[in-house]
Amino acid sequence: MNVPDDRRYTKDHEWARLEDGKVRVGITDYAQDALGDVVFVQLPELGASLEAGGALGEVESTKSVSDIYAPVGGTVVEINSELGDAPQRLNEDPYGDGWICVIEPADGAAVDALLDAEGYRQLTEA
Repeated sequence: MNVPDDRRYTKDHEWARLEDGKVRVGITDYAQDALGDVVFVQLPELGASLEAGGALGEVESTKSVSDIYAPVGGTVVEINSELGDAPQRLNEDPYGDGWICVIEPADGAAVDALLDAEGYRQLTEA
């Protein structure tokens, strides 16, 4: 299982990477593997205000429908609209082209409170 060291993680299997004061968000390799083949992604609305831990969208796979949770609170400033036509990117490249949205965080330090890569590896191995 791939767990890049350059980002933080939630217990709900989302990743967050700080980029110029904004937070790029996606689901982890572990999550996409557990979901199976992704067939639909419901993205958040541009400009939506999110609470940390609140649902920001949904992923539908051949196995189930799962909520995607915001790793930090803030405002959605960018969405990966390409997922509408190519939801399988979540399976193919969860840490690259499969990103979901970018959040302008209400609290820039909130990312630091998330799990680091080692903490997330321990969570998924337990």
